[in-house]
Amino acid sequence: MDTRSLLRTTGTVIAAAGLLLSGCTSGGSAEPRAAASSGTPSAQPSPDQAALRPYYEQKLSWRDCGVPGFQCSTMKAPLDYANPGSGQDVDIAVARRPATGPGKRLGSLVVNPGGPGGSGIGYLQAYAGIGYPAPVRARYDMVSFDPRGVDRSSPVECLTGPAMDKYTQVDQTPDDAAEQARLVTAFKEFAAGCQERSQRVLSHVSTVEAARDMDLLRGVLGDKKLTYVGASYGTFLGAMYADLFPDRVGRLVLDGAMDPSRSALDLNRDQTAGFETAFTSFAKDCAKQSDCPLGKGGPEAVGARLKEFFRKVDAQPLPTGDRDRPLGEALATTGVIAALYDESAWPQLREALTEAMQGDGAPLLALADSYYEREPDGKYANLMYANAAVNCLDQPPAFSGPEAVRAALPSFEKASPVFGAGLAWASLNCTYWPVKATGTAKPLTAKGAPPIVVVGTTRDPATPYQWAQALADQLESGTLLTYEGDGHTAYGRGSDCIDTAINRYLLEGKAPEPGKKCGPAAG
Repeated sequence: MDTRSLLRTTGTVIAAAGLLLSGCTSGGSAEPRAAASSGTPSAQPSPDQAALRPYYEQKLSWRDCGVPGFQCSTMKAPLDYANPGSGQDVDIAVARRPATGPGKRLGSLVVNPGGPGGSGIGYLQAYAGIGYPAPVRARYDMVSFDPRGVDRSSPVECLTGPAMDKYTQVDQTPDDAAEQARLVTAFKEFAAGCQERSQRVLSHVSTVEAARDMDLLRGVLGDKKLTYVGASYGTFLGAMYADLFPDRVGRLVLDGAMDPSRSALDLNRDQTAGFETAFTSFAKDCAKQSDCPLGKGGPEAVGARLKEFFRKVDAQPLPTGDRDRPLGEALATTGVIAALYDESAWPQLREALTEAMQGDGAPLLALADSYYEREPDGKYANLMYANAAVNCLDQPPAFSGPEAVRAALPSFEKASPVFGAGLAWASLNCTYWPVKATGTAKPLTAKGAPPIVVVGTTRDPATPYQWAQALADQLESGTLLTYEGDGHTAYGRGSDCIDTAINRYLLEGKAPEPGKKCGPAAG
């Protein structure tokens, strides 16, 4: 299994908001839900959405995707939901795999892998459409879409491949004023590239708009209610949908949940602590292995050795076989973080660190490339561009400028001695964004919705467990399902206990009992 497939088999997309920061850093509703949620459940828009009727009444023309068993189509959505009659649209790419049977078809199951910026179609074709439990695929048409601004759906573009190569190498832990200035310049150039290449869509890729697109998709598919599984950032998208359209909620699973009530600063700091938790688990395991390149001892000692390694490659980057892309601190840190999303990648991380400490940075660079979705030919998917565009629109920036970052550094370094500084500086990217945020941190309650299952993993690196607890509490009908283990998200990752509970909910509509917990030993 190659690096890319190893880090994608969990079904959760790795994303980044800044040079390094993982995705899932959005939050909050940009507008009240009343206007969108009025009316009775229907495949058609409610009366106050009459201007949207042509969109709900469009017919999808399905075609072969070029991937056996899958069909693809394109849905039109208004660029600006405040002015749907303007004639300006965005294309929303959609894919499905029809229910395989046997058993009565239950409708469509829409899935989203997270990000923001992850391709739903890529996720469906590579994982969900063939890897979700067979009883679920038998009864549901498996459906996904690339949210607006993502991949096949009017994508946000920002930098050329060579420019992105340079951006990913910028020192993200500046030691002096000159390095700080280079980092700020990198963020400004990134933002300017997005504005230059994507001006038409840049102010219309918010999570609120993606949730409205998802309701269009529900209507066009002919489903009166939405059945949905969202992972990571996909939980925020799903919770937003439920808050906007509570009377159109069917069965919703929100796995690896975000807390929409947390500010960008708090989310980023929480996530920093999450990566420290994941690293602690890796460090404990590594110290037990004969091939651990970070030596023996507790997590603090192992972490100190990793920091020393980062310091060395910051001073003297390692060769990788690509003279334009040596392994410096930025790429090395990204490679390590990439492997912390899934404990099945720990052996690969040990091997990559061993090679790096012997002078070969190529294996760790490969991990970083998988994180950034960089292809061998130097082309990047638009994951990073869409990720920044959505995050920076969904909430005001975490910091007002470098001085604010420096003031917050102690709290970030307390959250993670290993990654704190880099993740703090990565949170500066939205400060220079060319489009003002339209959303804000706000609890999502989905008042009146049927039971919604929120899944949290106790040692999740990217979406800390307390976020799942918070979202389950905020949602009026939220039910928390806990996986006591490592890794990002839980469904379809080897726990029979988790899978059985979610499958029963999707197939029979029976939510897990409140407070249900599952662990590796329990299945």
